[in-house]
Amino acid sequence: MITAAIVKELRDKTNAGMMDCKKVLTETNGDIEASIKLLRERGIMKSAKMSDRAANEGVITARVNGDATAGILLEINCETDFVSKNENFQAFVGDIADALAATTAVDHEAALAHQHGGQSIDEAIKAKVGEVGENLQFRKYVRYDAAPGGVVASYIHLGGKVGVLIEVGTTKAETKGSDSFKELIKDLTLHIAASAPKGLSRDDIPQSVVDNELDIFRTRLVAEGKPANIIENILKGQIGKFFAESCFLEQGFVKDADVKISALLENKGKELGDTLTVTRFVRFGLGE
Repeated sequence: MITAAIVKELRDKTNAGMMDCKKVLTETNGDIEASIKLLRERGIMKSAKMSDRAANEGVITARVNGDATAGILLEINCETDFVSKNENFQAFVGDIADALAATTAVDHEAALAHQHGGQSIDEAIKAKVGEVGENLQFRKYVRYDAAPGGVVASYIHLGGKVGVLIEVGTTKAETKGSDSFKELIKDLTLHIAASAPKGLSRDDIPQSVVDNELDIFRTRLVAEGKPANIIENILKGQIGKFFAESCFLEQGFVKDADVKISALLENKGKELGDTLTVTRFVRFGLGE
């Protein structure tokens, strides 16, 4: 006889629906482990039917090792805000993040293939679909390993809606332990989260993006009746403004718009007697 207690036990272990739990328990004569396996198998089959559903909610999370020389940033999506706030789902994302932080998986493909708990991360996510009843996607993953003298830091904003990973280079070992430097790192990640720069410098903005902006500006100027002989000069100013708004090093600091990020780094470096360089950064926005 399949009792309510054993159905509840299976539900607690899998977070599957009560009717699904009762059905598989009946099929397996009350064998919990066999029922879990059956639910996982059916969850993977079910995931294929859900794969075309939009998964734009979820969680962005990060892990940085103890000496700040390596860190990861990842995003796992679900369909609804309700599931994204569910403790079971959040614990699942945290478990994956912890597992990947302990590896050297350098990119998204390697992260998906990583074996954890007897299955790949990709397989674990597909199996989880059967538990939550929603399409899940491991959308993005980045790992930074700092160059000598470099520091990796992260910031998660709005409860996992925005995430930032950054690497900052130094030339003096004592700089890393400075409270002033740590405060700078925090400010830089906050700035990236709030200002969403498109690249570190002008070199990081694809020419196609620049050309598109120029075309938009030019069309607008022509429509305004600007003389052809001065349009190119106006365009120089407008594209310069575009770079100032898009490039991290040229942006005005979010806490003081009159100070460019490049100047903030230079001033803080002088204060610490060091040369500070932002090597790279990445910003994830949920569902983007």
